[in-house]
Amino acid sequence: SGESGAGKTESTKLLLQHIMNLCKGNSQLEQQILQVNPLLEAFGNAQTVMNDNSSRFGKYIQLRFQKNTVRGAKLSEYLLEKSRVVQQDPGERNFHIFYYMFAGLSSEEKEIYGLLDPSLYRYISGRFGTQDVAQHWKCKYQEVCNALDMVGFQEQEQVDMRAILAGVLSLGNVTFEPGESNCPVKVCEASKGWLKAAAVSHKKSSQKPYGYDASSHWQLSCCCSLCADARDSIAKMVYGRVFGWIVSKINELLAENVDPEVELREIGILDIFGFENFAVNRFEQLCINLANEQLQHFFNHHIFQLEQAAYKEEGLPWETITFRNNEPILNLLLAKPLGLLSLLDEQSAFPQATDKTFLDKLNSSFKGNVHFQPVRGRVLGFSIIHYAGKVQYAAKGFLEKNRDTLPANVRGLFISSVTPLLHRQVPLHIYHEPRPTLASVKCGDEAYMLRVLLIFLCPRQHSLMVLMERMYSANPHFVRCIKPNTQKEPGVVDSQVVLLQLQYNGLLETIRIRRDGFSWRPSFEEFAER
Repeated sequence: SGESGAGKTESTKLLLQHIMNLCKGNSQLEQQILQVNPLLEAFGNAQTVMNDNSSRFGKYIQLRFQKNTVRGAKLSEYLLEKSRVVQQDPGERNFHIFYYMFAGLSSEEKEIYGLLDPSLYRYISGRFGTQDVAQHWKCKYQEVCNALDMVGFQEQEQVDMRAILAGVLSLGNVTFEPGESNCPVKVCEASKGWLKAAAVSHKKSSQKPYGYDASSHWQLSCCCSLCADARDSIAKMVYGRVFGWIVSKINELLAENVDPEVELREIGILDIFGFENFAVNRFEQLCINLANEQLQHFFNHHIFQLEQAAYKEEGLPWETITFRNNEPILNLLLAKPLGLLSLLDEQSAFPQATDKTFLDKLNSSFKGNVHFQPVRGRVLGFSIIHYAGKVQYAAKGFLEKNRDTLPANVRGLFISSVTPLLHRQVPLHIYHEPRPTLASVKCGDEAYMLRVLLIFLCPRQHSLMVLMERMYSANPHFVRCIKPNTQKEPGVVDSQVVLLQLQYNGLLETIRIRRDGFSWRPSFEEFAER
């Protein structure tokens, strides 16, 4: 854990290399576990103002061992920041893969996929780089292609994937305008070519669910902004499908091939997105920061509460070490029925509710709460005093993102697509089942901090309770990553930036408990044998 840009993903890669080296083997599986990383970073990482290679998803890696040999691995991904596909703030970029494609594809290949000059695409806002950067991206694209081959993607599957990514970019350039009385909204004349490019790229077998007629008008009984929302929903859903497909293929490759009766031991590594505080913080930042609040609580529970309870139980002379307990912040966010996320779910259920009514509800419900501050003036937002500091959130878009729904006629496009990737990845029942919500689990029990986090973060990937049991039955080790400076500069240590992190992470108290306490506690059997 640690702030965005503190080195969590790099530390995870080093830790994986170290574990593979300790196995003293050089099996194909061990190499494959290390080689899938370029693929995950290309599709799941992006440049932000805090980090040039920021993970925009969380991952849990399970390594399974028989004796000292790795026999298999499984990757779980959660909370991919799909909104980045359609919007990036100033100084930020879309997911790496889009830039790698432009730099790595030949002119002939770009023509095949209908790709034009990158500056034309709204979803990447013309944010291309210098010649040196483009050369770096070209090398990265080759790494991605090698990884796709290694993971086992067939040539046609790779062609489909590139066509879909190109189609997503074209779709972003489709705009709308008011139509005639019998056609309330239509595609702007200037963007019909983009619509055609997107449809060809996605090989849609039927446009009928959208009412796409001979005059090339989208006959949607809604306003232009709702059409734009539907367009962006398609782009986000499609990209999420591609990412999920990659993870699924990786897991097929790395699955263990052993007798079910053989008992395997396991090391799990949770590499989660870091705490974020940008100029503009949205729903995604709230989810990311909540995850970090949960992990901080998990850390406090193991390092301070359980350890000091053991000292007291054994009757050791011990002066209690106090620590910053962030449980009141978790209650503010997760309590039922009046926690922030319960209120968000409640408002999301009302079709007439708006981000303004949601914000009014927050301001009235949390009046006087020391961890919540209304934003004065005309700004539609609120602030939360997190364990790592105060963060102001823009309320716009909270309801829409929490609902996370696709219009019914858009679903039809996926179901009727002739591209296998688009219609086979997500079972039809997910269209009819409500997504688990952050507020759908009670607070109060010891495991709630991860239970709530994980029911929201990985609804498709994991049996929640199996993962919870695994986390709590295991022996956790915490790797705290400290960011040396905020300028993304190597070799520069800003002592104030470092000190602030040591303070809010509880590491100064941790040093004290390690110094004054009993950091190594062998069993009597271990001691006697030694």
